Amino acid sequence: MPKQPEELIPDVGEGLRNGAGGLEKNDGLWDTAKTVIFAVLIAMFVRTFAYEPFSIPSGSMIPTLLVGDYLFVSKFSYGYSKHSFPFSMPLVPGPERVGFDAPKRGDVAVFKLPSDGRTDYIKRLIGLPGDKIQVKGGILHINGEPVFREPAGIYTYRDTRGRVHNAKLYTEILPGGRRHRIIEVSDQDASDNTIEYTVPAGHYFAMGDNRDNSKDSRYLDAVGFIPVENLVGRAEVLVFSYSGSLWKFWQWDETLRTERFFKGLN
Repeated sequence: MPKQPEELIPDVGEGLRNGAGGLEKNDGLWDTAKTVIFAVLIAMFVRTFAYEPFSIPSGSMIPTLLVGDYLFVSKFSYGYSKHSFPFSMPLVPGPERVGFDAPKRGDVAVFKLPSDGRTDYIKRLIGLPGDKIQVKGGILHINGEPVFREPAGIYTYRDTRGRVHNAKLYTEILPGGRRHRIIEVSDQDASDNTIEYTVPAGHYFAMGDNRDNSKDSRYLDAVGFIPVENLVGRAEVLVFSYSGSLWKFWQWDETLRTERFFKGLN
């Protein structure tokens, strides 16, 4: 949630020193109220039409996104649909988008869960309309061709329950040359061997970078294909990141991940 602007404290003392009386004091309060109202309206405008802040509560996008990351999502990247507005107000009719600019393969995108139209999900868009997507032995296949993944060592991370996991780290190279990192605990998980999916027109296929721990489009009854109208925006930049408790300021030297501040996303 975006930070609300701090309330401005009217300088009542200044008015009294000038011999102002109650009228001047009330004017000062009204000026303060107008400032706060304008600030809130500007914040709402920016959040609706430009950038919206999100936090990451789960590890499905590790190693790209970590629990405790805060990021900005550009609302204008794909144009606007009803889901671009607060509470999905139907200001744009039906499945249409105003100013639509098609997502690129590999974009990290926020979308509304198709099954309820309310829950915000963030995944990587792997499949475009018309694509055939399948995972075989942990290897992603797009339109019948295996996607190359380059070994990049071992990735160790701690989940939200404090358990430590060691996973194989890969650099995956999508058709078109876009590169991103993924992790695999095993290549024999149920989600590592799937049916072949055909992405319908006007839809996208999304997957998490933590391939064995992501509920995504591979699970048709839970997520499935993403309608274009459900896209909220493209994740652009990390602005803040921490582990542990943010309120324990005496531990900030250990819990603030400053190397992730203002880091662009790939």
